[in-house]
Amino acid sequence: MTSKLRRLTLAFAASATLLAGPAQAANNLTVTASFSILGDLVSVVGGDRVQVTILVGPDEDAHVFQPRPADARNLAQSRLLVINGIGFEPWAQGLAKSAGFKGDTVVASAGVKARTMPGDEANRHDHADPHAWQNPNNVAQYVRNIAAALSKLDPAGAGTYGANRDAYIRELQALDAWIRAQLATVPPAQRKVITSHDAFGYFAAEYQVRFLAAQGVSTDTAPSASAVGELLRQIKREKIRAVFVEGMSDPKLMTQLGKDTGATVGGSLYSDALSMADKPGSTYLSMMRHNVTQLVQGMRQN
Repeated sequence: MTSKLRRLTLAFAASATLLAGPAQAANNLTVTASFSILGDLVSVVGGDRVQVTILVGPDEDAHVFQPRPADARNLAQSRLLVINGIGFEPWAQGLAKSAGFKGDTVVASAGVKARTMPGDEANRHDHADPHAWQNPNNVAQYVRNIAAALSKLDPAGAGTYGANRDAYIRELQALDAWIRAQLATVPPAQRKVITSHDAFGYFAAEYQVRFLAAQGVSTDTAPSASAVGELLRQIKREKIRAVFVEGMSDPKLMTQLGKDTGATVGGSLYSDALSMADKPGSTYLSMMRHNVTQLVQGMRQN
């Protein structure tokens, strides 16, 4: 774990409640989301009935997050904590305890079948892959769980939450169809990608894209020299040209891999965090469309 990354506690900009006056905000359902992608989903489902605070903000890494006293104070004032689960936020339970949090907690991924990751040099044991949001069909389950939790705490808003949920699920279905159409333009043999860490397993399984990564499922440990060496040999052997840096990651390793193999390092992908508002991945839907556009362009070079 490291404290080098700057951490934010902020109200999510997508929520209309952030523009409301103090009197209106005081009547809204206060929700804390563990990281930026969940903050976006809560804001979409909750609309102007919720006031959302995010613990791990845009372009920040939840794998290495270390809560601050201000995070505990903000959580203590919330009625609902929304977490991803599947081991993504190992710090969440300790934070809730230190905050004296008395509200409800919803695990957004509840009901999603988790992928099992084989052990590697850093982690010898098989473990669950928490990045389930990389498949938009899983996100449909996320928003169902969020809508149910909001409706429980705010029964008067259940109709609004249900309508927002259903409208967003239709957008997710359209996103899924668009992704399939985009990937259909790339021959299956060319669907190979190098990324910073192993965050795209659910996307890979759903859309038949092969991802290779220098790091494992978490970013809290540096990749070993042997792992990087094997990846370098594999890139050369399979003539992979699609190499990408994730928005929250240090680009040095991927840049060096590009130089060593002759591959072109493409634009940033967003894996565990949204981008800031002035970048192309500031919402879940825009993040996924940006990623797919970048991936397709890169894979065509393979």
